[in-house]
Amino acid sequence: MPFTANRAFKESPRLITSAAGIHLFEPSGRPILDGSSGLFCVPAGHCRPEIATAVSEQLQKLDYTTPFQFSHPGGFELSRKIASLTPAGLDRIFFANSGSESVETALKMALAYHRAKGEPSRQRIVSRELAYHGVNFGGLSVGGMVKNRQGYGTLLPGVVHMRHTQTVQRSFTQGQAEEGADLADDLLRAVQLYGAESIAAVIVEPIVGSVGILVPPQGYLQRLREIADQHGILLIFDEVITGFGRTGCPFAADAFDVRPDVMTMAKALTNGSMPMGAVAASTSIYDTITSAAPEGTIEFFHGYTYSGHPVVAAAALATLNIFEKDGLYDRAAALVAPFQDAVAELASLPLVTDIRAYGLLAGIDLAIDGQFGRRGFAALKALFEAGLMVRVTNDTIILAPPFVAEASDVAQMVDIVRSVVSRL
Repeated sequence: MPFTANRAFKESPRLITSAAGIHLFEPSGRPILDGSSGLFCVPAGHCRPEIATAVSEQLQKLDYTTPFQFSHPGGFELSRKIASLTPAGLDRIFFANSGSESVETALKMALAYHRAKGEPSRQRIVSRELAYHGVNFGGLSVGGMVKNRQGYGTLLPGVVHMRHTQTVQRSFTQGQAEEGADLADDLLRAVQLYGAESIAAVIVEPIVGSVGILVPPQGYLQRLREIADQHGILLIFDEVITGFGRTGCPFAADAFDVRPDVMTMAKALTNGSMPMGAVAASTSIYDTITSAAPEGTIEFFHGYTYSGHPVVAAAALATLNIFEKDGLYDRAAALVAPFQDAVAELASLPLVTDIRAYGLLAGIDLAIDGQFGRRGFAALKALFEAGLMVRVTNDTIILAPPFVAEASDVAQMVDIVRSVVSRL
């Protein structure tokens, strides 16, 4: 099982057999509150009939067609829908099957862009400590979570890691810290050390997700954008977690008012119903890559068997229609204040050592119990027994409620956390 203590799971399995709305159900029928929207990917609630109907109808009409040299109308319709949500100018969409594949695509796209532009020496990628960019070799290489990287050798060459933005001095900071924008100057240090002519792109999560919700300091992302522009470096935002409303805006790029050159997405794109990822790139990147190749030839040597799969595209279109019909971006924005207020009250618990929150994301750090992860794993199991599923990484509880939750549901989730942590 992925990212699972397999032996411990076999001793005491946590099985889910059905779901509806903001609840999951055990075989016995016991309801479990979904406090993390699955893995940040089910903001519209579980088992939406609109998605099931769209998938069923598409399966009966066109189950598959190769995406190599052929396509189908749904893929273009979905591309237009996504482009209507992404920041202005990021309107060229490439489909993958997961966040990990979206990152691989974005990295390849950056390299292909510079080669097409006549700067093939730009091959270095700058990323960040504590980052999570998926589990393929490209994503592992630019990622900065130590345990994920250990055991897999030297990974890809030419990757430089900037420092992360979290410090003890910023503990219990609500939203963005006032200080810390200068950490973005690590990108400038990489330019000075390696030369701008060697750097293709810098990739960051606007909000670091999987390591425990690290919120960028004020001005940090703007400073990265400024340095990248000065030195011809592409800025890639990994919005696999933050995309489609998690910050109260369609994308974190909107929330922080910083436009990247390339943006990855996945998870909420299909409301978790089917695997899909995508990359949005600027028109200039698309035009540069395609115009550099001879007419009638393949311009970008990359893709997947299931890129833009007709059935998955139908699921994604149904999902984005639900977002629009149900006003989920507005509902998410309205839920932010009650969610963050409730989470902030957990600071009084003796075992809580820090809380970080932005939008509908919160990380609650617990005091280490002898070794990293021991108390976090105990919390995961105890919370599930108490009727709440959450994401736990090391000793950090991550809350990310569905957008269809009510303020009372959020209060119930936080009450369960308070009760369980008080007993650990």
